[in-house]
This record gives sequence, C-alpha cells and structure tokens, in this order.
Amino acid sequence: MPINNAAILFPGQGSQVVGMGKALCDSIPIAAKTFREADQILGFSLSNLCWEGPTEELNNTINTQPALLTHSIAIFRAIQEKIPSYNPRYTAGHSVGEYAALVAAEALEFGDALRLVRERGRLMHAAGITIPGGMAAVLGLALEDVESICGQILAENAGAVWVANDNCPGQVVIAGENKGIDEASVRLTEAGARKVVRLAVSIPAHTPLMQPAQNEFKEILERTAIRSPQVQVIGNVEANTLKTADEIREDLSAQLISRVRWTESMRTLLSMGATHFYELGPGKVLTGLMRRIERSVPVRSLDIPESLVELEASSQQGFL
Repeated sequence: MPINNAAILFPGQGSQVVGMGKALCDSIPIAAKTFREADQILGFSLSNLCWEGPTEELNNTINTQPALLTHSIAIFRAIQEKIPSYNPRYTAGHSVGEYAALVAAEALEFGDALRLVRERGRLMHAAGITIPGGMAAVLGLALEDVESICGQILAENAGAVWVANDNCPGQVVIAGENKGIDEASVRLTEAGARKVVRLAVSIPAHTPLMQPAQNEFKEILERTAIRSPQVQVIGNVEANTLKTADEIREDLSAQLISRVRWTESMRTLLSMGATHFYELGPGKVLTGLMRRIERSVPVRSLDIPESLVELEASSQQGFL
C-alpha cells in the first residue's frame, strides 16, 4: 500500500486502560521521552498513573484526556523515528483524539495540546457536577430512529437527551440528564434496540449541557497558538477537512456541545482516497468501528512494540 494513502486515527475516552504505554516505553526511548515530557508539563507523574493506576483516577476525565493524548503521540513519534520517510496524508481523532490528530498534523504543539485537554477535562468534569448526567450506548438501532426518539423526549419535556456519538452503523451513543437517558433507554428498547448500555461516564458529553464548559474553553482556545494543518485533518463536528487555525478553534469549541460524527468522518476519508487505516492508541475501539463502517478496508491497531516492528518491515517493502 502506498504510504500516502494511509490514514491515522486516534481514539477517545473509553480506550484507556491501566498499563497503557508501558511496554512501548520500556522498549522505545522516544516513547518514554514523550511520557516524561508530559509529566514535566503537567507537574505530576501521568506516566505512573497510566502504568500503575488506580483505575478510578485514570478514568477521571481530567486525567483520561491527557493520558490518551500522550500515549497516542508516543506511538506517533515512535513511527516517525522508525520510518523517517513516513508522512501521513490523512488523520482524524475521535472526540479528544482530535487533539492528537492536530499534533500529528503540526497544527498544535504537543505541550499546548496537553494543556488544552487537561483544561478540557477539568471544565467538562465541572459542568458534569453542575448538571449531572451520563451516556449510554445504543446497539442495533438506526441513527435516524435514535434521533427521532430523543427528539420526542425533548419535545415532551420528558428529559434532556441527545445523540452524542454516531460511531458506526448499529452503534450510537446518547447523552444527557439521567432522567432523559432513563426514558430514552425504555423507548429505544421498545423500538427494537438490541441493547442499551449505560456507560461508566458521569458527564453528558457532546450535548448542549456542556455549554458552561464551552464558554470558558473558547477563551482558552483563543490564547493558544494554532497553525494551519500540514496534512488533511477531518473534524468531528462537520466531518469535513479543517484547513485553517480559525476552523480548528471553531471545531474544537463546538465539539464540546455537538455530536461526534465518526461514521461520516470515516466516509469522508474514504471519499478522499484513504485506502488503509491505522489506530494509534490503546486498544482497538476505532479498528472495530471501521470494520463496521467499511469491512473491505484494511485497518490495524498500533499499540505494542511488536506492531511497530511489523509496520517497519512493511515500510521497507515500500508499503505502510
């Protein structure tokens, strides 16, 4: 596969796990250096939290977001070092993963992105305390049906609930107030959903309930240095290419209160010519979603050192 037809993807919350990045850092110095850099910037040992836990602290959104960013960029830098000729043409990230995509596209410096996601997590956590809520995965029901039921509940004042993530065909995530999610769970099940699973998330992410967080975060974005991307980045909000610093700021701000259009984003990348996909981060969440969106497309998760060795071998044959 020609190198310039590959798209790199960065996962969002839910992919984190205690131990993430440890094997990578034990064997690849540039990965370990990235974690040490994060520790210094944040002023605490993020690396120890990632590698030793406890799980409850790692799952706190304030910590989860910088942890995922650091792990993803550690992998990206390891690839750059092992395969100097590699320059990604396309990139995208799911929710907070978009920040790693922007670092890979040279639109954001790693340190600035790290400080942004730390503040993003703090503000989202604070908004969730003010307006308690959560998220739930809806399996086996079409996006249009989920949208319709959420709209009915809102219109009836039976609760506040919206579509938060369109992940892939048959997997939609809703978010909102607890009352709204409970009501939606009943109606979605009655409408034929195979399962509605409450997620271990205590905030109504990607909904209008995050407006207080957005108001403050917008000001932080304005003070952050952002450049035009050097490669094509697909934003979550419109599932389109982000070309300028202003477009990036607008997308990152709107992302807090808008759904993640992941299915559309992947179809945009396919229409642009991406032929292979690589997930850089812990786990295989995005790999699994891509197989539901377009099964014929090769997709691989890059996380452990062995996967990078395989990638390096492929590159020596002129493919990535």
